Amino acid sequence: MNGILGLTAPVTILRDGLGIPHIRSEGGTADAFRAQGLVHAQDRLFQMELNRRRALGRAAEWLGPSAAAGDLLARKLGVEAASRRDAAALSPEARAMIEAYAAGVNDHIAAGSALPVEYGLLGATPEPWEPWHCIAVMRRLGLLMGSVWFKLWRAAALAVVGPDQVGKLRYDDGGRDLLLLPPGMEADRWAATLADLAPGIAALMAGAEPDATGGGSNNWAVSPAMSPTERPVLAGDPHRAFEIPNMYAQGHLACSEFDVIGLTVPGVPGFPHFAHNGTVAWCVTHTFADIHDLFVERLDATRTHCEFQGEWLPVVQREETVLVRGADPQTATVLETRHGPVIAEGPGGVALALRSVQFAETDLSFDCLPRMLGADSVEALFEATRGWGVIDHNLVAADTAGRIGLHIRAMIPRRPRANGWLPVPGWTGEHEWQGFIPHESLPRMIDPPGGFIVTANNRVMTDGGTDYIQTDCHPPYRARRILERLGAEPDSRTPEGAASLHGDARSPHATLFQARLAALDVADGNAAALRDAILAWDGEMRAGSTGASAYIALRRALTALLAERSGLGALAGTPFLAVAPGVVPQNQLWWTLPTLLRADDESLLGGIGWDQALRAALAAAAFDGRPWGEVHRPTLAHPLTAQYPEAGLDPVGLPIGGDTDTVMANGLFCASGPAATYGALARYVFDVGDWENSRWTVFHGASGDPLGPHYADQHADWAACRMQPMTYSWDRLLAAPHTLQRILP
Repeated sequence: MNGILGLTAPVTILRDGLGIPHIRSEGGTADAFRAQGLVHAQDRLFQMELNRRRALGRAAEWLGPSAAAGDLLARKLGVEAASRRDAAALSPEARAMIEAYAAGVNDHIAAGSALPVEYGLLGATPEPWEPWHCIAVMRRLGLLMGSVWFKLWRAAALAVVGPDQVGKLRYDDGGRDLLLLPPGMEADRWAATLADLAPGIAALMAGAEPDATGGGSNNWAVSPAMSPTERPVLAGDPHRAFEIPNMYAQGHLACSEFDVIGLTVPGVPGFPHFAHNGTVAWCVTHTFADIHDLFVERLDATRTHCEFQGEWLPVVQREETVLVRGADPQTATVLETRHGPVIAEGPGGVALALRSVQFAETDLSFDCLPRMLGADSVEALFEATRGWGVIDHNLVAADTAGRIGLHIRAMIPRRPRANGWLPVPGWTGEHEWQGFIPHESLPRMIDPPGGFIVTANNRVMTDGGTDYIQTDCHPPYRARRILERLGAEPDSRTPEGAASLHGDARSPHATLFQARLAALDVADGNAAALRDAILAWDGEMRAGSTGASAYIALRRALTALLAERSGLGALAGTPFLAVAPGVVPQNQLWWTLPTLLRADDESLLGGIGWDQALRAALAAAAFDGRPWGEVHRPTLAHPLTAQYPEAGLDPVGLPIGGDTDTVMANGLFCASGPAATYGALARYVFDVGDWENSRWTVFHGASGDPLGPHYADQHADWAACRMQPMTYSWDRLLAAPHTLQRILP
């Protein structure tokens, strides 16, 4: 490609030794965003189009029946309509950004370059990119993250365990949550009282059958006062499913208005999550703010009206048909009440409607993206994110003036706290949204006295304040461990020490399980051998540890027994849990188990005690003596591998350590097996003010081309928790091995 009609000045694309693109426009922002769209399409065109299809409910046209349920959900949620609406409401600056980006994607398609191998397998050709597609892709990547699944889980479980026990079905926290605000301070949980649960209980029980009642990511900031370099250090690692290609792509974009390097999102302009612009650096973790509400609706017999405050209001109906590769089309009638789309229906005219910040209100998150690129301080960055709402984040930042800060980047509706536990009655009018928490009232801190900011999906702040923020969050163990090491180990506060924190594999539950097992009399030979292996374990989830494998084998078996004895395992596939991608009871109980065991709470064990349960789990556990890294080795599966297993699309995963609870959060899904299914998609550390000392890595490589040299060339470094230099200086880039592409107007 020698020229692009519409560019105002030349653009240079430099690819470094890892294939990471560094883009320099001699013109302004429009040229820069157009070049970013072009480069994303060069590297990730198939991924971009597949994510667009997932967002719009068209993935099954490529992936077949396995994608149909997700497509139908996307259609029910109205992702396309919401994305078009948001694009129409954008500021002129943001609209120009997405238009330029889309033009760049189409420049690549029009150039007639060789298509990615996936198009050949599918017999497909790329479809043109429209500006609003950027918003659809971004919306899909955060689709329904957070509270909706916990509410669905408790909604289904309520009829099995009853109102006295359902409040226990949260992630483990040892009885206490580590808060972000104020940093390091702990506070008791806000307990779920019957009064809090009563509205949801009444709503569900009103529609239940007569016998139904029987039953990560880490980041941290170090202030100059606490940093051996006397400069801020900002580091972290976003955790998501190991989706191939990676949802993030390393990139560098410079023009007359900004010079930014970080992790980009293919299909989306700018640097929404992790980057620095030479003055301020930023990164995020998921806040778990409660931005989704579920309303139990009363439908009439014809499903054309629902009750609200004594009136029967019309229900909007439409038909959606999903085309499915290799199978018949699937058609569904979509219902939408005043609260939002119906995502599940039960007997007796009862339905669950979803009201979510992601769809219910116009979202202007893309207005924030160009503003962030030019922010010149922590405070300016936080102000630039005013209006962000597509997904909720703990936004942590540091600048060259030496400031560090945290701001919750989200749109959080104001409504009763009871909305956080269960679906609530949709017909009373008592649980409606009352506007949003103002940007300036969202939790924020600048330069905390202790000199550290740590977030790891743990609770943002204590309950009981003016505004309700969240009910569910991840356990505090990762945040507590990071804070502990930062406080005790000065070397961990350096850019060089960040990799050690990324790779911390200390299990917070080793002593809990070992204490219970030490007092347990076990006669059976295999069970006794498993117990002894756990008792001899040093508590580290290292790749070479057999004790770690033994511990996970026991915990999986104990979780399966808890699911069976509690009756909750039988809920798999019920209407409330069948909403794509689904809620698996064992996976939820995995997180609840440590709290029950620690408290010696036997209420969900169906009449037996924990000693008996542990003996049974020791006897049932599948443990073959292999080290944890082999058992936990991730399967890095390309979305087309199921259809084309001989195509060689999957990188080979290396043995890795860590688990769901460690800082090195390479997690597993209990019901599926011990293999790692999610973890750090990238690791990074910004040496704020000495930018050439910053470092990064991603879990496979910079490229999305399975046949290319940079598809998996970073995996070995990633598996070993090593990072490569994040080179920012153009002179240094030119002095190192590289390739150049120059595009003229």
